[in-house]
Amino acid sequence: MKKIESTGIVLDADNIDTDQIIPAKFLKSTLREGFGEHLFANWRYKENGEPNTDFALYRYERNSAVLIAGNNFGCGSSREHAAWAISDYGIRAVISSQFADIFKGNALNNDIIPIELSEDEVKLLMRIVERNPQIKIHIDIEKQSVRINESGVEFFQTFQIDQLKKKFIMEDIKDLEYMLSIKSDIEAFEQTHVL
Repeated sequence: MKKIESTGIVLDADNIDTDQIIPAKFLKSTLREGFGEHLFANWRYKENGEPNTDFALYRYERNSAVLIAGNNFGCGSSREHAAWAISDYGIRAVISSQFADIFKGNALNNDIIPIELSEDEVKLLMRIVERNPQIKIHIDIEKQSVRINESGVEFFQTFQIDQLKKKFIMEDIKDLEYMLSIKSDIEAFEQTHVL
């Protein structure tokens, strides 16, 4: 995956923790599939199980692959299921002004791009998407940029990403595959650095 072009979902709330992303009662599987239907379940559904149509996931396009959220996204417990739920729902990038470190690592390990922008930039992006939910957000992973340039609206910012994780996402390889591909280098290093 080198680029994401999608509409966005605005979730204007700070301190969204992993229990809000995927409530603990749904952590009954170690398989990565099936968690998307429970993403933000306590906000997304009413107590009787019916959809809460006022919630953000119902106000924006279902196939939106970009989530724009408030500050300190993914705080709380270190459950990787939060990243699984986001990925299983179809979200490929989360934009926030700050991420919890463990969530950021889990996101990258699950091919989700955590994009940190300033609070002002995130708020501006939220306003743009709220005004026009159909507007496309263009994320270029190789160039590490977020851009909107449609209907007189211009937005452009760059972001930082761990370079090894970027390589993994762009080349669609996993950590273990990469380690196996450099096995001979690792063995050579071990031979020259024996204690």
